[in-house]
Amino acid sequence: MKNSVKHLLSLFCALAMVVVVSSCSDDDPTPTPNAPTVTAPAAATTDLDTPVQLTFTASVPGGFASSRVVTATGGTAAVTTDLTAGDTNGNIVVTFTPTTAGAGSVVLEVTDSEGQTDDATAVVTIEEEITVFDVTENISGNTTWSTGNTYILRGRIFVLDGATLTIEPGVVVKGGAGQEANSTALVVARGGMLMAQGTAASPIIFTSVADEIAPGQIASPNLEPTVQGLWGGLIVLGRAPISADAEAVQIEGIPPSDTNGLYGGTNNEDNSGSIRYVSIRHGGTNIGDGNEINGLTLGGVGSGTTIEYVEIIGNQDDGIEPFGGSVDVSNILVWNSGDDSFDCDQAYTGTIDNFIGILGSNSDHGMELDGPEGSADGAYTLQNGSIKGKGAGVSDRGEYADLRSDAKCTLNNIYFFNFSEGSDFELDNNGVANNYLQGEITLTNLQFNVSHLTEGNLTIPDIVLEKTGDGETALDIFTQMPLPSSVEVVTTPTVGADKSAFATWTWADVAGELDDF
Repeated sequence: MKNSVKHLLSLFCALAMVVVVSSCSDDDPTPTPNAPTVTAPAAATTDLDTPVQLTFTASVPGGFASSRVVTATGGTAAVTTDLTAGDTNGNIVVTFTPTTAGAGSVVLEVTDSEGQTDDATAVVTIEEEITVFDVTENISGNTTWSTGNTYILRGRIFVLDGATLTIEPGVVVKGGAGQEANSTALVVARGGMLMAQGTAASPIIFTSVADEIAPGQIASPNLEPTVQGLWGGLIVLGRAPISADAEAVQIEGIPPSDTNGLYGGTNNEDNSGSIRYVSIRHGGTNIGDGNEINGLTLGGVGSGTTIEYVEIIGNQDDGIEPFGGSVDVSNILVWNSGDDSFDCDQAYTGTIDNFIGILGSNSDHGMELDGPEGSADGAYTLQNGSIKGKGAGVSDRGEYADLRSDAKCTLNNIYFFNFSEGSDFELDNNGVANNYLQGEITLTNLQFNVSHLTEGNLTIPDIVLEKTGDGETALDIFTQMPLPSSVEVVTTPTVGADKSAFATWTWADVAGELDDF
């Protein structure tokens, strides 16, 4: 009997143990008690490269064991103030050092003495630090303007002979307010060097001090692209040959009293530096009667200079104007110029390749092409371009092109569209007409789209005209030498610019102005 009772007691205890073990099994949905809880601080904001302290709070009923940074994005992070082993609550401070502008975060994990964990994520907004510098003196030694900064021109600033100015990607240069002789501009004197090498991701922007744009932005937050004449512009002067009254003359836009404004010489391969991925905006201040500064003025600039990927917006005078010289220019866009989009003078001998012109309400010509002004001779080429006019029915119609002053040039693969009923393409006088007859003006693959018009200049004989000057008689050049059949009216172009060269980095692209091209 006693043995039976003992057996029953043993069985009862075994069953009780099973029940206890079963109640503690992993299948029990009851949460583990006393787990730690971590709370992240409110979102923080800091400047690029400026460390910030993030204070997390932790409740650790089971006793603190350790903490660690699991991940950090946009920078680096480390625990700099920790809890003591066994603490049940307190603050943990993490120092975050940003390295990339934009969104950042830090994930902190806390472990208690039982191996239980919890984590929380702190969010950090990283702003690129912007420093503004006033530029008040000419640049006489090698100088760098650094990424992330804004530089304000407080006068006419020259990069002097023997000096190099390097402008890093993303820099914003602003011209201070000033009119006539006090106009602001950046001028590269003969013998000076400008290394303005932006990128498609970080173009360099030249604009007015009235523009609230900051590094990293493409479109102005407060100025329209039609605003003109708020400062001067960018002027580059070199020692390449020009065709003028002397070997070296004063550039327009710079008072004659300033001898740093001389350009021209005998070195065809002269090198004034490199200009790449640069946008020039709201310039063209008038410094005197009819004497404005172009968006990009090139005076006697040699072939050793690199100029490519340039956007010019809202200039009061011409967009780009080479005065002699031999530099090639490629991938250039001009929008809303107050005069001509593309103007060539003084026997320029370079090539402008892959270009877009977008005429504004007060623009004059898509192209104004002049010849020599002195004894030197030379011809230039414009090729692979697309130019958009002002549309039908406008009183200030704008012209396709004007070839003047004994111009000698080759125009090839150019598409014109959206011009007005009265727009024309002129060979402007007998000197130009004779150059055409002598084969010194070549016109091939010029396409005119007039499908938006119902009247006016609808055919090539209406559009391409021989003009005469005072006292001249027309030479009837197109009877003597008919235009090639590739000068034609079209509805769908087969020539023109490759607009992909201007994608993402130009204001024109961001504004949707390239949708028609």
